[in-house]
Amino acid sequence: MQAILKTEHLDLWYGTNQALKDVSLDMPEHQVTALIGPSGCGKSTFLKTLDRMNDLVPGVRIEGKVLYRGRNIFDPDMDVTSLRRHVGMVFQKPNPFPMSIYDNIAYGPRTHGIRGKRELDEIVERSLRGAAIWDEVKDRLKKSALSLSGGQQQRICIARALAVEPDVLLMDEATSALDPISTSKIEDLIADLKKEYTIVIVTHNMQQATRVSDQCAFFLHGELVEAGETGQIFSVPKDKRTEDYITGRFG
Repeated sequence: MQAILKTEHLDLWYGTNQALKDVSLDMPEHQVTALIGPSGCGKSTFLKTLDRMNDLVPGVRIEGKVLYRGRNIFDPDMDVTSLRRHVGMVFQKPNPFPMSIYDNIAYGPRTHGIRGKRELDEIVERSLRGAAIWDEVKDRLKKSALSLSGGQQQRICIARALAVEPDVLLMDEATSALDPISTSKIEDLIADLKKEYTIVIVTHNMQQATRVSDQCAFFLHGELVEAGETGQIFSVPKDKRTEDYITGRFG
């Protein structure tokens, strides 16, 4: 399976604190890779490194490589705006912009120079359908996205990420703030989306990892302890620390 995104010997420091230690991981195309591990183990830091969101944190130092389609994203001539267009991010807490549903989705395409109403209409509908929320909002596209429920807001954020046609979707605990019904809808959506996108999720929820992911990567104290097919990781982990974590002995 071709890896669209991979890291090689990735180290990251916040000041003097090393948050990632020599992490090498392949994330195959059209698969869901789940990053699991206890709080503070480096999962979200790793995820944010994949689209250079950590560039925004003062005092960060990174060594090693993150390769997107074979190219190191830390190359000096890498266009970060273009990278983030191809590698989209959905955060833990739904964060729609304080504007209409339509304008939330059209925002990214407009920043990339798309202005025609018909084209924007098509992108908005396609993205909302892609995020499985079109039928719920098609009659109120001019209403504020902030008027929606938390689960709907999160699907608007997914639609907003899809609107710029990324290759990869990063999801940082994207369901942890949601009720069980909304969580289930987003899990169903992830299963659909992987047909067209490569998805990397951070989750604390072991059941969610088994339900939605094709492969799992277990992090502990900034190290990648073990990675492999989800079924194998959960049934016959190779490392005792992985077994202790997934059976609930710590974390």
